[in-house]
Amino acid sequence: MPLGNLFPSLPLPFITIAVNVVGFMGALALMYGVLLEAEKNQDAVFVLGSASLFVYALARHDTILMFAMAGIFLIAGREWIQIARGRHHHSNKMIEKYEHPETKKNDIGY
Repeated sequence: MPLGNLFPSLPLPFITIAVNVVGFMGALALMYGVLLEAEKNQDAVFVLGSASLFVYALARHDTILMFAMAGIFLIAGREWIQIARGRHHHSNKMIEKYEHPETKKNDIGY
């Protein structure tokens, strides 16, 4: 096999391929979650993406990535559950600040 010389580990075991695909899909899910506007959908995608990347980190024995993904999973999962139960609320002041951020005048006078 000609590619065998370039990539000596080309015939990868199925589990290795599956873990890499799960990790890749988790990374894509986290990137997609950043683009979502709906907070409930964003949290759901973050939970799914962080769980996928946690599985990848576990297979690679990467404790830093496991710690980061577990944190994202727990925080996004908690918020997702709060939204689903109707307990996640924003105050009127927070909404007003989000919709109409104060613009600062710069030194030129604009």
